[in-house]
Amino acid sequence: MRELTCIGCPLGCSVRVFEEDGQLRVEGNTCPRGETYAKNEVLCPKRTVTSTVAVHGGTVSRLSVRTRSDIPKEKIFACMEEIQAVCVDAPVHIGDIVLPDVAGTGVPLIATKDVEKE
Repeated sequence: MRELTCIGCPLGCSVRVFEEDGQLRVEGNTCPRGETYAKNEVLCPKRTVTSTVAVHGGTVSRLSVRTRSDIPKEKIFACMEEIQAVCVDAPVHIGDIVLPDVAGTGVPLIATKDVEKE
């Protein structure tokens, strides 16, 4: 049995995941998102990564970025290593792709704000 706090909705239900005969059973969720979250968290946990990258020639020195979608939890450190090595040239706009395939996940890293050129 594994106990989790669901982050699928604002309720934050305390859920329990049991494995029975090769199947997962979830208890404690009050909505369908809780069951989906709990099963995914046990089988293949994923996270959205948010951070900043350096900006060259911009009105600010750092650009906020995030992965477009969740990536496997075990890839977070590799993702952060790639992010730390990035420097983008201004101008940059919200939604611009900063890295097309971060840490070999197939997920792009995107800008989450505009940075104008100096």
